[in-house]
Order: sequence, then structure tokens, then C-alpha cells
Amino acid sequence: MLSIRDLDVHFPTPAGHVVRAVDGVSLTLKPGETVGLVGESGSGKTTVGKTLLRLVPATSGEIRIGDVDVRKLSQRGMKTLRRKAQIIFQDPHSSLNPRMTIRRAVAEGLILNTDLRGAALHTKVSDMLVSMGLPPQFHDRFPHELSGGQKQRVCIARALVLDPDLLVLDEPTSALDVSVQAQILGVLKDLRLTRPSLTQLFISHNLAVIRFLCDRVAVMYLGKIVEEGPVEQVFEDPRHPYTRALLSAVPVPSAVKRPDRIRLTGDIPSPTNVPKGCAFHTRCPIAEKGTCDTVPPAPVPLGPDRQARCHFADQTKGARDE
Repeated sequence: MLSIRDLDVHFPTPAGHVVRAVDGVSLTLKPGETVGLVGESGSGKTTVGKTLLRLVPATSGEIRIGDVDVRKLSQRGMKTLRRKAQIIFQDPHSSLNPRMTIRRAVAEGLILNTDLRGAALHTKVSDMLVSMGLPPQFHDRFPHELSGGQKQRVCIARALVLDPDLLVLDEPTSALDVSVQAQILGVLKDLRLTRPSLTQLFISHNLAVIRFLCDRVAVMYLGKIVEEGPVEQVFEDPRHPYTRALLSAVPVPSAVKRPDRIRLTGDIPSPTNVPKGCAFHTRCPIAEKGTCDTVPPAPVPLGPDRQARCHFADQTKGARDE
């Protein structure tokens, strides 16, 4: 359904530098699969999501949705594509037009892209809003009259009303209260049952959410995917030291045994000055001089649909520590 090959997204700065926001990312999503994209703030995960729909221009590389080369599409072709691929943003309030009722906001995509009008349009919009937990008394309200969770339900309804094949979700719960997050996650979980053919790219920094919703996970660091694989395999046996550090920071109940916390030193380097060799070597607890700081690591296959970009990825953590 989605194929990304060697995607670069670079931004020039007034000072003459280049911000390498996305640097050689490759990723494939199968039909009906939900893949999580995780990493620290500034790792490039949101830029990847926006670039897929050409909300941000790609510098180089290939993006294919189905059999369509996204980067070669005309404006008319993009309009057709956006019926098949939709995005849900992080902040629901800024995603909605304050002058439109939520009924109109959800109907807009249908008006622009289909021939539905009149009673048929009204029925489809109403049914979609009700399926998102918004009864008819809410349909003629404006965004400022809704809570954050209700606005995010409207955004989900607006994205789904065109029956897309691909859905990009850019941290759709991070701006919400914890109790509301649980409700929205329940809605997204139900999509796996009600729309089994829908392919989803779920962008988040919350690893617990990724484990709850996703089939596979890709971990980004400084514009690159450093580890990728089935969710349970990556969570139970992380092979990249950055993935181990992320997982060691996930809160767990006191009765559950957790791995020792790995505390990384320093901050994530600037994408205008990416370290030589492995980009993670400046913070890595197992980096070796002469190798990690000079030779960029190639992806190491670790099994079906699994790889890690680390010189020591094929060694277990225990063996490496010894």
C-alpha cells in the first residue's frame, strides 16, 4: 500500500546550512497493516508523515501509494490521491475551521471530491459522526463548543468519510487529557475491526500507545530509521542501543520487573551537523572508537521484516555487555 525508498527531506537555512530532517528513510506498509513511527522530538517522524501527502516537499527519493508515484503527480492527480490518503494532525483545534459547523467540516471533503448532495450527503455525514460517538445534537455546533476529545473525533470522522486506503496519524492523542486519550485510542482500536483493509502510519513518541495499536514499529533517530520490526519482537528484544534506551524509560507498574534505566548523555545532535559514522555514537553507551565514529552502519537483517542500523545489532544485549 505504501512504499518509501531513500527519502530525503532537507531544508536550507538563512545561514547557509542544511537541516537534514529526513535522511535516507525507506519503509513499506502492507494493506491493512498499522505501523508505528517513533522517536524523540526532532527525529523527523512528523516530517515523514507530511511528506507522504506532499504537505512538505521531498528533496529526493521515491514515495508510492499503491501504484502511484506521489512525487510525480500533478495538482489534479493530488486531488484524486487525497481521496485515498488522509492525515489526522496532532492539534484538533487548529485543524478545524472555526467558522464551520462540524457537519460542514466533515461534509467538505465529500462536496469537493464526490457527487453526493442533499439527503444522501446529510445521511452519510450524520452516520459518520454518530459512529465516532457524536450524537445528532452536536452536529450543528462549532469547534469552540466542543471538548478536545470531541474535536479529535470530528477530525477522525472527516478523514474517514472519504473511505481512504491510507491514514497517517500524527500524534493524534498527545494534545489531549489522559482520560480523553483512552477514549480516542479506543476509537482507533475499533478501526482495526471495522475497517480491516485500512493501512495506517501511526506517528507517536508514546511507546505504550504503539504497542497497543500497531503491528510493526520503526524507530527514528536524527532523520534515519535505526530499528524496524514486529512490535512484540522489538519491545521484547531491542537490538539498537537507542531503542533499548527508549524502552527503559517507559513507565511500568511497580510490581512489574523492568530493565535497568539507560540514561543517555547529552542532547540529540543538530540535524545541520550530523555526526560522522553512526549518528547515535555521540550518546551511545556501547560505541567503539574507530568504528562507530567513522563508519556509517548498514541495516543488519535480524529476521523476517526486521532490521537494525547498528554495527552490533546481530549480538544480543547480554553478549555485548559481557
